[in-house]
Amino acid sequence: MTTPTSASAAQPSQDELKAQVGRAALAYVVPGEVVGVGTGSTVNKFIDALADMRDRIAGAVSSSLASTERLEALGIKVLDANEVDSLAVYIDGADEIDGKGYMVKGGGAALTREKIVAALAKQFVCIADASKQVEALGRFPLPVEVIPMSAKRITRQFAALGGEATLRMKDGQPLVTDNGQHILDVRGLQITDPPAFESQVNQWPGVVTVGVFAHQRANVCLLATPAGVQTLLF
Repeated sequence: MTTPTSASAAQPSQDELKAQVGRAALAYVVPGEVVGVGTGSTVNKFIDALADMRDRIAGAVSSSLASTERLEALGIKVLDANEVDSLAVYIDGADEIDGKGYMVKGGGAALTREKIVAALAKQFVCIADASKQVEALGRFPLPVEVIPMSAKRITRQFAALGGEATLRMKDGQPLVTDNGQHILDVRGLQITDPPAFESQVNQWPGVVTVGVFAHQRANVCLLATPAGVQTLLF
């Protein structure tokens, strides 16, 4: 007698997909080199897998305090970004990624340090599940790290573009980033020219970092799907 199996039971969970793509990213880690490591739940799976290579790499440069703690707990040496001239690869997730490798990032509030580490890397490998793939950026609320005294003025500037910016809160208080700043999440935008948009918003006084990664876009995206990991090249 055969026991029926539902279609949903045969599908990997999102957590399993993240673990799958985290392991796949190990193929891009260069032995003997320092690896750039991002932030987030998918990156946590990569960090866990990286523990198996800790004796074959020179260490890691991390984009957040949370990732640093996880790396060090697994015995992986973490270096300051100022200790390296360049990185062979930076591996990080995304909240959205389009067909050109442009991304929206910052859901984990680490966008500024992520952009700094990405700028050091010769190759950016994005690891994500298929739900993060979009035709145009803007479905996910756009994170923007701002100096607190500028938040209301920048909110008005986004309103002029048709966006609605709200201050990100945590435990009833404005969330404070690792850099001591605040985050605005902007809804209602469709970002059709990511490089131009990133350059424009970066010029606004008080903006620390806008969560559009166009000038530091992905070179490779490892996309986790129920059928396996797809490799997208940009």
